[in-house]
Amino acid sequence: MAIGAQVTNLPYILSVGKGARQMRRREFGRGMAAWAAGGALMRRAMSEENPSGGITDVEGVKVGHFTDSRRPTGCTVLIFEKGATAGVDVRGSAPGTRETDLLNPTNTVQQVQAILLSGGSAFGLDAATGVVRYLEEHGLGFRVGSVVVPIVPAAVLYDLNIGDPKIRPTAESGYKACENASSGNVAEGNVGAGAGATVGKMFGPKQAMKSGLGTASIRIAKTGVVVAAIVAVNAVGDVVDPKTGQIIAGARTPDGSGFMDSMAQIRAGRGVEMPAGANTTIGVVATNVAFDKTQMTKIAQMAQDGLARTINPAHTLADGDTIFAVATGGISTRANHGAIGALAADVIARAVVRAVMSARGLPGLPAASDLRSRG
Repeated sequence: MAIGAQVTNLPYILSVGKGARQMRRREFGRGMAAWAAGGALMRRAMSEENPSGGITDVEGVKVGHFTDSRRPTGCTVLIFEKGATAGVDVRGSAPGTRETDLLNPTNTVQQVQAILLSGGSAFGLDAATGVVRYLEEHGLGFRVGSVVVPIVPAAVLYDLNIGDPKIRPTAESGYKACENASSGNVAEGNVGAGAGATVGKMFGPKQAMKSGLGTASIRIAKTGVVVAAIVAVNAVGDVVDPKTGQIIAGARTPDGSGFMDSMAQIRAGRGVEMPAGANTTIGVVATNVAFDKTQMTKIAQMAQDGLARTINPAHTLADGDTIFAVATGGISTRANHGAIGALAADVIARAVVRAVMSARGLPGLPAASDLRSRG
């Protein structure tokens, strides 16, 4: 976030070819819901779940991190060298974004060359300049005559309360993230855009926990379809494991022995702290199926449900929750974008869980792994 920064036929959810077959300063302290005739798609997706999967499982996606060693902040870039069709959904009330208007289906540009996720609040948007420079040097962008203009939508989260707020991602950070980009396994936890991420902040920073960045993927058997996500989780709310309904990271009790359960406290009428625009969960969901901008916008909207399943509360006045959706079109398989949207919500939820489970604690900010080790 940054203050002032800017169904169709259910029996035919997936079709292959012509035949139909039916997702501050002082304390440093990842049941799918896909539609499917007879549950066939659900069974396939569950059977193909890849615990070590990530967004680079989608052909045509490269990911690079820059993590600032001076304090926990950084940025993460996704590069699409052959371009990708994209949509976006902004659900939180305090977003910090760049170039999102271009993703409106009525606007001219049809593909993006990269997407940037960054810490540093509005200052972090500067990192996109470095991404643009890198892409221009490599001839990647929207051609206007003899000029190549790289299209790089971006979203930022607020992490200026962790360490020195004068240290934030810059254009050079974005450039370095691009240099680090690869199609290999994606590092998770305290890296890139998730380096300074925290969760559970309704009762103030002393009761919050460290979060991070996570990724996940789903492969649908016999179709070649992959749906994957990457998320930097910096929510004001608690993070819940959707499989158990249990809080796994969030606002802790004053003695640190358990969780406050933010929603239970709200229901009980307890006043809570919610500093405006000091949070935000940002991410990207990707698929190798070919879709247009209108379809990708719908997929981005549906993907936000993954945040609602795992973050409670989500999409608040203090969050700038933003999800991009991209399609690389790497396979010829035809698919119903409603089904891919359902899978997108599921994989976003898995990536959120991965983000908190992969995080490492900082002084005054324990992570979920610290609580598990105590147990």
